[in-house]
Amino acid sequence: MRLLMISGDRSILQGKKGAFFYTLQEFSKHWERIDVICPRSAPITQSLPPRGEGESAFQNVFFHPSPRGLWYQPWWILQKGSELIRTYRHDVMTVHEYPPFYNGIGAKKLHKNTGIPYALEIHHILGWPRAGSFFEVIGRILSRKFLWIDAWHAASVRTVNADTKERLALWGVSRDKIHVVPSFYLDRSLLRPDPGAHKTYDAVCSARLVPNKGLFEVIDAVALLPGITLCIIGDGPLRSTLESHARKIRNRITFTGWLNSQEEVLRTIQSGHVFVMNSKSEGGPRSALEAMALGMPVIATKVGVMPEVIVDGQNGVFTPGTAKDLSEKLHRLLSNTGERERIGREAKKIVDQFEKIALIKDYAQFLQSIPTR
Repeated sequence: MRLLMISGDRSILQGKKGAFFYTLQEFSKHWERIDVICPRSAPITQSLPPRGEGESAFQNVFFHPSPRGLWYQPWWILQKGSELIRTYRHDVMTVHEYPPFYNGIGAKKLHKNTGIPYALEIHHILGWPRAGSFFEVIGRILSRKFLWIDAWHAASVRTVNADTKERLALWGVSRDKIHVVPSFYLDRSLLRPDPGAHKTYDAVCSARLVPNKGLFEVIDAVALLPGITLCIIGDGPLRSTLESHARKIRNRITFTGWLNSQEEVLRTIQSGHVFVMNSKSEGGPRSALEAMALGMPVIATKVGVMPEVIVDGQNGVFTPGTAKDLSEKLHRLLSNTGERERIGREAKKIVDQFEKIALIKDYAQFLQSIPTR
C-alpha cells in the first residue's frame, strides 16, 4: 500500500535524527511508498530523494517541502497532494493536526478533490491541561472550537493517549471514530541500562526549550537545593532566556543543546540520578518513558500518557510542577538511594508496554485498515 503523510515535521530535511527519523526508519518497512508533504525547510530543499535517484536513508520515503511560508500550506497540500495522488495513487492519507489547523484545512480540500480517505492525528491538545503561554491559551480555545469540525471529514481519528480521546469526545468528536494508537516507540536494543554510567548530574531533563516544558520551575527548584546539579538536554527558542534565568546558579546547570543521535541523548540521560519531566501539556512524552526504560526514577507531571503508566511512589513520582514541590521530591529521591533504585527497577518494565517494533506495526495496521476508495 501507498501512504500520503501530511506532517509539520521537517527535522529530517534539516539533517536531524530525531523521533520522526527513527519512527520512519521502521514505519517505512510496512509500505510500498510514503510521500511526506511538510512545511518549508531551512534551507529550502527539493523533494527528497530526486526522482530516479533513490538516494535516501529510506529508499521508499519522499519529502515534499512547501516552497513558501505556512500561510500557503493548505494550498500546497492540495496542489502537491493532487499531483502525487494522480501519479502514485495512494491508498490512504494521515494528517498530523494542531493549531492553526493548516494541515487539516489542506487535507479536507485534498479529500474533496481526490476522494482519498484519511486519518486525523491529534497527538496532544495545545495548552491542555495547562497552558505554558498566552499562545497556548488561544490554541486550546481554537482547538475546542475547530477540532470536532476537522474530525467530521476524517475517516478516523488517532490519539496517542486516553486523556486526549476523552477530551475530544467531550468536545463533540464521535467516540466511535477515535482510536488510541500510542506513538511512544521504545527501542529495546538501545534502552539498555549502563550499570557503569558515570553519574555526573543530580537531575537531568530532556525537552525542547519551549514554554510548556516547565523548565523555569525546574531551574528554580534546583536553586532551592544547595549544591544540586542539573543537565538540560535539548534546544529551542527559550534557550537564551533559560540561561539568563539560571545565571545565579550557572555553575550548577549544563545546557547541552541539540545532541546529534538518540544514542548520545540516552547516554546523557543516564548521567543523572533522577529524570525530571515538568511539562504543562504533552502527548507522551517519550523522553520520560525512555528514562523509565533505562531504570531512572522519574519525577513527572500528570500530563499525556503519564497517568496511564506511573503509579505514584512505585515506578515514578508525580508532581504538580511547582518549584517548591519539585525541590522536595528531588531532595527526597537524592537523599534515598534505596528508593531511587526500587523505583528504577519497577520503571524498567515500561519497555514491554511500548516496544517499538510492535507499536509501529500497530500504527501501520491502523492506517491500512481504513477503507480505501
